[in-house]
Amino acid sequence: MIKEKSKKTGEDYDTVDLGEYHINPSAVTALPEIFARRYNAIPIDFDEQKLVIAMVDPTNVLVLDDLSMITGFEIKPVVASKSNITKALNRYYRAMDAVKNEVINLGADDARTQISNLKEVSEEAPVIKLVKIIITRAINERASDIHIEPQEKDLRVRYRIDGVLHEVMRSPKQIQAGIISRIKVMAGLDIAETRIPQDGHCNLNVGGKVIDFRVATLPTIYGERVVLRVLRKESVLIDLDDLGFLPESLSKFKNSFSKPYGAVLVTGPTGSGKSTTLYAALNILNNTAKNIITIEDPVEYRLPGINQIQVNPKSGLTFSKGLRAVLRASPDVVMVGEIRDREAAQIAMEAALTGHLVMSTMHTNDAPGAITRLTEMGIASFLIASAVECVLAQRLARRLCPDCKEEHNISSEALARANFPVENKRKITIYKAKGCPKCNGTGYKGRVGIYEVMVLSESIKKLCIERATADEIKRTAIAEGMKTLRQDGFEKVKLGITSLEEVMRVIV
Repeated sequence: MIKEKSKKTGEDYDTVDLGEYHINPSAVTALPEIFARRYNAIPIDFDEQKLVIAMVDPTNVLVLDDLSMITGFEIKPVVASKSNITKALNRYYRAMDAVKNEVINLGADDARTQISNLKEVSEEAPVIKLVKIIITRAINERASDIHIEPQEKDLRVRYRIDGVLHEVMRSPKQIQAGIISRIKVMAGLDIAETRIPQDGHCNLNVGGKVIDFRVATLPTIYGERVVLRVLRKESVLIDLDDLGFLPESLSKFKNSFSKPYGAVLVTGPTGSGKSTTLYAALNILNNTAKNIITIEDPVEYRLPGINQIQVNPKSGLTFSKGLRAVLRASPDVVMVGEIRDREAAQIAMEAALTGHLVMSTMHTNDAPGAITRLTEMGIASFLIASAVECVLAQRLARRLCPDCKEEHNISSEALARANFPVENKRKITIYKAKGCPKCNGTGYKGRVGIYEVMVLSESIKKLCIERATADEIKRTAIAEGMKTLRQDGFEKVKLGITSLEEVMRVIV
């Protein structure tokens, strides 16, 4: 925003370009369209307890009083051009009104309750248009998931952007059936079945690019909840060097999967980027001289030149059975989507000892925890020590927006309370999030990996055989130079890549 002095009052007002500004949909809903058009004004955001409204003449106190009374908020006016306001009014009000009117014409009861009408409702132009707007906007805002969530009195739409959910829209309850049915039709799901979860897949042309979506429904007390997972093909083509590894950690990890055999495990919670890391490693290994086979649940991304198998428990193709079959196909590299049970773990460890490079994921909090997890599954300790070459634990933290991040001086005492390493007692400069139009006001743009790379040395292998605890293994690994997740995150705080608050959020 740019400060501009009013000729009438001499006061300074912010000027905003609505073509670039990210308008908060929740703010727009605070003012009915009839009043927005009457006063040629549109709410664009919240500033603490104030409603920020863009208008041509912010000095008109009578209009400001009316807007305050209508919305129930104290108004903070900002200046915008008349043409930009008109475009924004059309963009944010017109599509929703068309859907509301169409639902009224169809009859709210029919749209909600009659199964025979659901397909017809889902194919009405306004419903199709609204679903397209929701999806297109999610792609434009770099969302990884779209959540369509029925509430008691309305329908909530949220996007997961850089790992954090943001509410973007509230829609009338009457259009719930139409929107959800439209998405189910797109994904080839049974629109008449609302009692059990369903999974599907679809691809759409958005902005000239074909985007794949994984669709999952879940019955709730207020109706079916739908999640669309955005599967961007460019994420599997990402270079390992671009994921955010520190040079020493990257070198250790590359060395581990450059060996002809052994097991490389990547651990972390759901959504921490484990699959992306493995795909980046497979892209390095992928060449015509190697037979690479993956077994996944589900196969989200298609990798050229790599043989991929989809797990199908209904037909009896589990990870364990699939892995046994894969090993009979003479693979050089095997990627197992996840080690979930003792049988799959046993086969993977044995394969790693018989001339295969095995790469897989597990759900543990840190790298040493993967060793004890395998032991708890019943895998012999000598087998773990012989087979596992490296364990990589990871998290994803949001990157600070390079256009608005600001320096933040913080005392050594405050840093010490967060266990942040301080060499001497002085204030040091780190960066914190501020927020600007380019990052949608969040202060963050994109994500960076935080990694803990534990290579199994002879001393750690000995501890494995002795069935040592994860804490004992961790102490030895740190003594041998392993950076913990926390230490790796703090290094990225010092480099200005992310903020201290963000590291504490994803690691603690």
